[in-house]
Amino acid sequence: MARPRIGITVDNIQRSAASGQYCSAIAYSKAVTRAGGLPLLLPHDPAMAREYVVSCDGLLLTGGDDPAMEPFGETTDPRARVIDPTRQAFELAMLDAAASRRDRAVLGVCLGMQLMALHAGGRLNQYLPDTLSPENAKAHQDNHLHEVSLAREAQNPLRACVAGRGDGVNYVVSSHRQAVAAAGSLSVIAQTRDGTIEAIADLGRPFYVGVQWHPERAGPEHPALNAELLRRFVDASRSATS
Repeated sequence: MARPRIGITVDNIQRSAASGQYCSAIAYSKAVTRAGGLPLLLPHDPAMAREYVVSCDGLLLTGGDDPAMEPFGETTDPRARVIDPTRQAFELAMLDAAASRRDRAVLGVCLGMQLMALHAGGRLNQYLPDTLSPENAKAHQDNHLHEVSLAREAQNPLRACVAGRGDGVNYVVSSHRQAVAAAGSLSVIAQTRDGTIEAIADLGRPFYVGVQWHPERAGPEHPALNAELLRRFVDASRSATS
């Protein structure tokens, strides 16, 4: 069976197109390959977004630093590390294009989830240490392992990842100082004990999920919301080709 083609967004060296170089964490491509997909890295060209979405079976919006908030009617926090504007325009163009191909599977990771929320009319908490205790804020940063709880809705796509494992503790790896404050038209499907939104989804589409954590970084001891999530994303991408 042919591997579904998974388009993976990339970053810029030093968060700037002026560097003349793209970069991508190898973990994303390796995770997609392990899950059964064919990873394809996508250069930042908003004009090509529709063609990319047609050519790819699934789209993985990767992590990165922080979005500029002015396009969404807010002032960017001065402590933000803002991504290159071409990257932001490209990823939003990809989400626009994917909206017309609702069969395409989309998985957003960290920054990718935040852009999905903003695209859906949501809002961000631009600096978690302002609203969380120091201990809780630290738990979200620097690849710390922490617990998430899943929403109880039967159609929650993450619940399939933990099927047969009970409703026990679900651990994920996070590294972020910003988070989704409101999901817009999307549904909140996971949170932490401190109330931080950890996952969002469009429950009317076959697979349209954003997660605040990094499933590509987690080890084999925590497979359900990490390796299993990626496998289900790739399987949903395969279904789009049939």
